[in-house]
Amino acid sequence: MNKPPSDQSLLSPHRAFVIQLTENMDAEHGRWAGRAEHVTSGQATRFQSLDELLAFVTRILIAPAKQPPEE
Repeated sequence: MNKPPSDQSLLSPHRAFVIQLTENMDAEHGRWAGRAEHVTSGQATRFQSLDELLAFVTRILIAPAKQPPEE
C-alpha cells in the first residue's frame, strides 16, 4: 500500500520566508510591523501592516523564477 505524501514534501524552500515581528506589533488590533525575508533569494523588506507583508510575499511568489545561465 502506498503511503500518502507527507506535508514536508509539499514544502518548497523556494517558498520559505522568515518573518520577524517587532515588540510593539499588535495582531489583535490589526497592527503588524516587522521584517520579512525570502530565504532562497535573500530579498527582504520592513513592513508596517499586514497588507505590506502580504504584498511582499505575493511579489516574491509571482516573480518569474531565475534560471541558471545556460552553458
